[in-house]
Amino acid sequence: MNTPELRARCASQLQAAANRPPQLRAFVGLDGFVDEILHVVDKRESAEKFQRLTHMTQWGERIRAAAGKSTNIELVSQLTKLGGNGPIMANALASFGLHVDYLGILGYPNLHPVFADFAKLANVISIAEPGYTDAVEFEDGKVMLGKHSSLKEMNWANIGSRFGRDKFADLISRANFIGFVNWTMLTGMSDIWAATLKEICPALTGPRRTLFFDLADPEKRTKEDIAAALKLIAAFEQYFDVVLGLNEKESTEVGTVLGLHTKDHSPEGLVKVGEQIRQQVPVNTVVIHPTHYALAISAAGSAIVEGPFTPKPLITTGAGDHFNAGFCLGKLLGLDNACSVLTGVATSGFYVRTAKSPAIPDLVGLLESWPT
Repeated sequence: MNTPELRARCASQLQAAANRPPQLRAFVGLDGFVDEILHVVDKRESAEKFQRLTHMTQWGERIRAAAGKSTNIELVSQLTKLGGNGPIMANALASFGLHVDYLGILGYPNLHPVFADFAKLANVISIAEPGYTDAVEFEDGKVMLGKHSSLKEMNWANIGSRFGRDKFADLISRANFIGFVNWTMLTGMSDIWAATLKEICPALTGPRRTLFFDLADPEKRTKEDIAAALKLIAAFEQYFDVVLGLNEKESTEVGTVLGLHTKDHSPEGLVKVGEQIRQQVPVNTVVIHPTHYALAISAAGSAIVEGPFTPKPLITTGAGDHFNAGFCLGKLLGLDNACSVLTGVATSGFYVRTAKSPAIPDLVGLLESWPT
């Protein structure tokens, strides 16, 4: 579903709420990466000009053909930028106008220069060095090559000693929205969640806050670890309105751990998987976002919305994080599931076309001039 009427309604509601984001406070964490966006050379025509490999299978076939021999593959850097699910999502929320507090691993004791502009938009606290990612991009996806040795430094002990448990609790208590993302790479995240549930949540007062979780491609974690993380996520629903965000691959991985049938990848099949995930992980909302569309399931029902897909994106790394930021903005502004999903796909669509995080007027403009 993505009709002109839905887009007009969503644009009108966003425009009417355009002055509200500065009144909202978000606390996001806990990762941090320096991302280098790379293209793979197919044929080099000159020192400045080359043809790139446009599809992942081409790269795979080239590597496979070299098995038992050797080969040379040239990577050309397109951009070095802030990375990590947390900084990208937080930067997008700040671009909407929210007051953002960010705790992560962005350089220690000094911030890495790639996060300097982010630190102008948000209140940034860093307790360790960042990870590094080589994001090899193709028109049909990307391969993320990560260097993660510093990620173990994001743990409950270091939060206490390098930042402060009381300060951590204060960021949660003052926030309207909390986002804990990249559980897969942060091996200390489950302990941080467990400590937060035990030491901080029982003392929270005031209105219920929105709490967003993104496991971030949990394939490399064991089924036992994933199942334990899902139990922790469900436990937060006692204190928060919990949103569990998944891309298509992640929905299959989570569904497999929960013993669900995950072979049907049609929109209707993914709605069914999302409904069954929500039954076993009882949270407020489950969101699944494939590349061409996205859907949300809550007590109010389900909504499927097609996005402004482009076959030739300028950038894809961070598209999912922008969708998450847009969806959560919609929920914070009181939009229904359909308009929140539409805000998410519009945010992601704007980003992949421009490599920039949109402000609300940019979203309104995209909704009013929807690409075909």
